[in-house]
Amino acid sequence: MAIALRVPIGRFVEYSDVIILGAGAAGLFAAGQAGQRGLKVALLEKADAPGKKILISGGGRCNFTNIGAGPANYLSANPHFAKSALARYTPADFIALVEKHGIAWHEKTLGQLFCDGSAKQIVAMLLDECPPEQVRLICGVDVVNVARDADGQFTVTAEDGRIWQAPALVIATGGPSIPKMGASDFAYRLARQFGLKVVEPRPALVPLTLGGEEALFRELSGVAAPVRARAGKSEFAEAALFTHKGLSGPAILQVSSYWRHGEEVGITFLPEAATDWLVEAKRDRPRTHLRTLLRERLPDRLADALADRLALERELGNCSDKDLRAAQAKLADWRFHPNGTEGYAKAEVTAGGIATAELSSRTMEAIKVPGLYAIGEAVDVTGWLGGYNFQWAWASANACAEALAEARSA
Repeated sequence: MAIALRVPIGRFVEYSDVIILGAGAAGLFAAGQAGQRGLKVALLEKADAPGKKILISGGGRCNFTNIGAGPANYLSANPHFAKSALARYTPADFIALVEKHGIAWHEKTLGQLFCDGSAKQIVAMLLDECPPEQVRLICGVDVVNVARDADGQFTVTAEDGRIWQAPALVIATGGPSIPKMGASDFAYRLARQFGLKVVEPRPALVPLTLGGEEALFRELSGVAAPVRARAGKSEFAEAALFTHKGLSGPAILQVSSYWRHGEEVGITFLPEAATDWLVEAKRDRPRTHLRTLLRERLPDRLADALADRLALERELGNCSDKDLRAAQAKLADWRFHPNGTEGYAKAEVTAGGIATAELSSRTMEAIKVPGLYAIGEAVDVTGWLGGYNFQWAWASANACAEALAEARSA
């Protein structure tokens, strides 16, 4: 437990019903929802403006939710934790809010919803949802001390000496992904200060790097193809992209959240091909080469690289069915051995975080520390690529705001 902070006599303290640390997606939404329920909110943000990660999301158009978002689309030490919040605030609820504000949107693919215009519209909407008489947003706040006294009051002190106090504190500072945007491990340090366990954080939705002999695939930098990618028991059918460092693209970003150092990543090239397609091609086009067939179905540079490694340079008619089936099997399950990831600098989100075992799944409140809440990416709930992490931000923030209102009226 943190030691109670002694407030110097004469030092001005700003009092509110709740202090929210972090004006990203979760923090902004929680502030608006709490303010609309009549709570006085102090929303503190370290950066010079709110919602900076929102602004760069979705290529600047903000993939603000996914119409299919459900518990199965999230990783967590407790896969059931997200069920309650997601059930009580759905993608349809957020779509209704977007439409209420007149923001045009479209579905890009796989249920991913984007603004027709700009991500700035989502930030403006979230700010508009914050009643000005209830919510005070203060940017440029570098927090140096957070304490809780014997009466359950939280005191937050900034580097410049400003002080805020409230009976409730919400951790909404996210994880350390994209540090150039000001991201850090502040949420985890604060959680540990109050005795909460943290599931080891790691970069997620992140490109994988290749070394050794597989570094030769870097020569394909810029080449993309539809594949099925696998890590552990998880599989995703989307595009893979070769980079100057290794592998990226939607399919790779998805499996990166499940990948662990030392494990393989399996890729199915030509995922739509029939099971015995090479043997059938031998019978139909015996004078054709494997390289030619691959070039008909894949980008030339990728086709050549795969053909070189398969080393079947003879006409198909001169290849045994056994050799062709071996090539089919290799193409259907090509194993890569990543030596790492591109780290938090390129990770879209952070997996791990404040342990769900420490929180109520209904309220997001710390079980052992009344009045302390954690929401959004700070928590050990990580969504797939495609709007799922934003939906968790909205849902967890809504659950928290509901609980704050209930606690105030109790």
